[in-house]
Amino acid sequence: MNFEWLRRPRRNRSSIQVRNLLQETTLSPSDLIYPIFIKAGISKPEPIESMPGIFRHSLDSLLQECSEVAALGIPAIALFPVIDPIHKTPEAEYALNPDQILYQALKKIKKELPHLLLIADVALDPYTNHGHDGVLNAKGEVDNDATVSLLQRLATIEAQAGADWVAPSDMMDGRVEAIRKALDDANLTETSILAYSAKFASAYYGPFREAVGSSTKAGTGYLDKRSYQLNPANRREALLECQLDEKEGADILMVKPAGPYLDIIRELRNQTLLPIAAYQVSGEYAQIHAAAQNGWLDLEKTRDESLLAIKRAGADMILTYFAKEVARRK
Repeated sequence: MNFEWLRRPRRNRSSIQVRNLLQETTLSPSDLIYPIFIKAGISKPEPIESMPGIFRHSLDSLLQECSEVAALGIPAIALFPVIDPIHKTPEAEYALNPDQILYQALKKIKKELPHLLLIADVALDPYTNHGHDGVLNAKGEVDNDATVSLLQRLATIEAQAGADWVAPSDMMDGRVEAIRKALDDANLTETSILAYSAKFASAYYGPFREAVGSSTKAGTGYLDKRSYQLNPANRREALLECQLDEKEGADILMVKPAGPYLDIIRELRNQTLLPIAAYQVSGEYAQIHAAAQNGWLDLEKTRDESLLAIKRAGADMILTYFAKEVARRK
């Protein structure tokens, strides 16, 4: 039987050549940012059990890792320090120590690989012994303004050490404006701010917190960060945070996590002309690997589909632990 239908959309899917020509969303290594963990006092990379294929790197292995990233055509890395507990204090003083591992790493990479874009995390949770992203007041609550003052200094030292972009991930009020002022006052006007603008209080961060050792306060369970990270139920609040960061001088806005918040990425894309980053977080990475290890999903196909969905939603760049794998297949 042959119907006389005017429109037959399947004609546009009839062959690989046609499908390639008409593909609306593409993903390339130049869209990706590779997160890397760095740790002092280790002689070789340490595997992270909950994140297959991801390691904590020493300064020596870090340079090799970054060289591989650059050779694959990935334009940027995001550095996250793993700090020895002996250096962690309630006031996070070690964050400003000029000899700490993060600053050493930035200087070394910038010297050896000057064209690799370096992104430094601006947050205090790696340095606090309570695990929060800020310092606490007398009531045991995160002190917004005292934290912002420290973040200004942290971001400035990171930029002076070689960070091209500083990335405040703390979700404190007013921190983007304060950091922009501190950078400009230090004649670091070329340093960009990648703001974690819509960072949700997500259950998907577990493997990351294990990786950097900030998951728990001594003697307690999973930290409650809902007084500063966003409620996963709130869409308008997320967009408000993004509007505020844009007004305060952010150069790029980020949504984190990415996969569970595609609607936020799309709405933000419709709202702003700024570039949008999205972070495919450790839990997203771990769950794909776990399902694949059980034979429930095809690892490569699920990986690629998850990243295409983030790009299709409106992200210009994606932080993902899959970056090297994706770049290799290209």
